[in-house]
Amino acid sequence: MSSPGEHESKDAALHGRGGFDEGAFDALYRSTVADVHAYAISLLGERPAAEDVTALAFERLYRARSRLDRGRGTPRAWLFAIARNAALDELRRRQRQPHAEAHESVEERDFTEAIEQVERRATVREAMGRLALRDREVVLLKFHGQLSNAELARALGISESNAGTRLHRALVRLRERCADLDRQEVA
Repeated sequence: MSSPGEHESKDAALHGRGGFDEGAFDALYRSTVADVHAYAISLLGERPAAEDVTALAFERLYRARSRLDRGRGTPRAWLFAIARNAALDELRRRQRQPHAEAHESVEERDFTEAIEQVERRATVREAMGRLALRDREVVLLKFHGQLSNAELARALGISESNAGTRLHRALVRLRERCADLDRQEVA
């Protein structure tokens, strides 16, 4: 994942007079592909589906690059909005096919990390899985996408204050789920 300020400077370069040319698109791809993929896999739970959504998001952005209205958001924000829509389409497709088996991917674990950190991540991951999709997507867009609240609002199609409220409430619910899981482990 890129640092919070890193994508802002790269996005600023994309706003220049040269427009959103192939070089700018390439720079955006290199700086965001890991973040988009992480967002998609967190939402979908499957690497192959996340790879498809990531590729689809970049393809759609590339095709629409001449029509981007930078007054309505950065290319990074547009990319995450496209990825969100593609991921939600995939989730809706899965719901229409209830008999299809869902294969959960097993994330590679770095065995050199401290056990405590691994347990904390597992708790957060399980708590995220217990959140409603609406809450999960706002948290993932904010932290995997590293979107500002204004960008988050544009990606979700809501007001900035509503985005902030939804994010706050989702984080409260996430903390509650984590606390519930911790209590269950102790009991």
